[in-house]
Amino acid sequence: MTSVTFAITWDYRCPFARNAHEHVLTGLAAGADWNVTFLPFSLGQAHVEEGQPTVWEKPEQDSGILALQAGVVVRDEYPDLFPSAHRALFAARHDEGRHLEDRAVIQETLAGVGLPADEVLARVDDGALDKVRAEHEQYVASHTVWGVPTWIAGDQAVFVRLMNRAPLGADPAGSIRAVERIVDLVTGWPELNEFKHTSIPR
Repeated sequence: MTSVTFAITWDYRCPFARNAHEHVLTGLAAGADWNVTFLPFSLGQAHVEEGQPTVWEKPEQDSGILALQAGVVVRDEYPDLFPSAHRALFAARHDEGRHLEDRAVIQETLAGVGLPADEVLARVDDGALDKVRAEHEQYVASHTVWGVPTWIAGDQAVFVRLMNRAPLGADPAGSIRAVERIVDLVTGWPELNEFKHTSIPR
């Protein structure tokens, strides 16, 4: 059986990105044969009005770009700790209600999973924004990505909302099934454009 290859976008402010990435991380931790690319996407930049400064020009005005840069630095330079840091940054925002634009929050969150937080933030200050911008703009241009979480496989890109989470300790079988079902729909049924429940069971 060949490995499943896909990419998935994230911005730590989105709860549906949190859900999707928890499923992906849970599956990977259980040994799922996936080749995953984690792609930063700035929701702030996606909502900049025409004629206004971009997030790339005024990053200090965006509440999510600092964490996104930190995530990319960890992804690229500390890949073994990326899953823990990724979960922790989502948790800081959605479970703890903390402010991701606060460097102290990012520093504490990264240190909490064993990362050299000062070094990560130094790398953020040394050009990580350019990396985030390049990847964001690449997939906007190639796949018309407009939000998170967008799942990308081949020439197809689909925005998907999963309603349930996969926290640490969750049964990986459900996560593996969900992720592979999504990728199969993305690649195998491109004719399906929209599938949305009219109400959400509570």
